[in-house]
Amino acid sequence: MQADVKTLEAKSAGKVDLSDAIFGLEPRRDLLHRMVLYQLAKRQAGTQKVQNRNEVSGTTAKMFRQKGTGRARAGNGKAPQFRGGGKAFGPRPRSHAFALPKKVRALALRHALSAKVKSEELIILDSAAVTQGRTKDLQASLEKLGLNNALIIDGKEVDKNFAMASRNIIGIDVLPVQGINVYDILRRHQLVLTKAALEELEARFA
Repeated sequence: MQADVKTLEAKSAGKVDLSDAIFGLEPRRDLLHRMVLYQLAKRQAGTQKVQNRNEVSGTTAKMFRQKGTGRARAGNGKAPQFRGGGKAFGPRPRSHAFALPKKVRALALRHALSAKVKSEELIILDSAAVTQGRTKDLQASLEKLGLNNALIIDGKEVDKNFAMASRNIIGIDVLPVQGINVYDILRRHQLVLTKAALEELEARFA
């Protein structure tokens, strides 16, 4: 499978071969769904907490006598059924993450890349580097390429000027190839890979 390579000026820079094992799969929605759930669950803070009756401050004295009042027997006022009492079975700090096999995660990434190819939302750039970190100039270049909601993946390191110029553009995310993930690929309309990122991905899945 071949794909056109473009420059930041939207000019042609030849063609490049795409591996069918990475970009030629039939996307599986169930696999992508599992991976997105895995990522979202893993990044939840899990810091929610309420006080139980052991942690509520207050007296432990019996509220009223056991018999003769016509009311249900009760101990102290820190019980959950009373106003100001502790919460029964409330949330505690915990991790929301769950396990997903490494092979499944790797396969989900390949399916996400293949999904972008199938929907014709993958663009290959010759390089993502600019001489000056000017947002206005980069935005004009991205508009020429038709990019208004895109994830741009560079090689091992993102060009410093490119990163500075892109950080104020709404709808544009820039990551090194180590940070590529299914959720960010799917949440943006277009996926942009540089030739350096493409080489790293092919070496990763070789």
